[in-house]
Amino acid sequence: MQLTVNGTPVFVHTGGRDIDSARPAIVLIHGAGMDHSVWSLQSRYLAHHGRSVLAIDLPGHGRSGGEPLGSIAALADWVIALLDAAGLERAALVGHSMGALVALDAAARHGAHHGGRVEAIALLGIAERMPVHPDLLAAAHAGEQSAIDMVIGWGFGPRGHGGAQGGGCPTPGLALIPGGRRLMASVRPGVLGVDLAACNDYGQGADAAAAVDCPALFLLGALDKMTPAKAGRSLAARVKTSQVVVLPQTGHMVMTEAPDAVLEALTSFLSLRRG
Repeated sequence: MQLTVNGTPVFVHTGGRDIDSARPAIVLIHGAGMDHSVWSLQSRYLAHHGRSVLAIDLPGHGRSGGEPLGSIAALADWVIALLDAAGLERAALVGHSMGALVALDAAARHGAHHGGRVEAIALLGIAERMPVHPDLLAAAHAGEQSAIDMVIGWGFGPRGHGGAQGGGCPTPGLALIPGGRRLMASVRPGVLGVDLAACNDYGQGADAAAAVDCPALFLLGALDKMTPAKAGRSLAARVKTSQVVVLPQTGHMVMTEAPDAVLEALTSFLSLRRG
């Protein structure tokens, strides 16, 4: 469906069910250079089991209009504006990588003691700091294929690379690394650079975590090379009410590498019944 946020058209995938303000809402926020489709293996289930789902394309990504926003704080404020546009008073936020930083920042500034717009957060592939190598930043700003290859190559664990302990993609007919490359290649040149710069520049992770006053779930890949599980655990320790789930044999792209385990953790955290 299409919404208008701050005067710009935005695409929202709802998992096949209309948004209903009477049902608890969950916003799924993708990472750098991606779009709503990374949540395809979770969004439909959640929508058909008690939630209003908004799997979003951030500004300048996927089917959304406008230009990409250049800071994590601006993206967090945009998510709150999205809730207004959708007629939702509050929501749980689920974010991956850059999207996890966005969810964290939004919860820190719009939690129970600051308007209550964010009622819970689930953070996948996150660390207090997400520094990006200058060579990768330059390649991403220039729209070079090498930037995509670096992100995808480092992002996926053994399941993506077909290692003996991984076994390949859990979804028949799909291949993780080619699919990831195809998705990132579909984003306008330069957008990945804006996203990675926003991650690189965000230095408020520790303070934001300490300010979070809603329940938080940290979903971490045991083999994540981009945001190591140790860093995620350290950040989780700063949150007042948090739980940590570490997924074995999983890299940074946790929701596509281990979709069932991610869904299991999310449904338990959000108090949804499976069946």
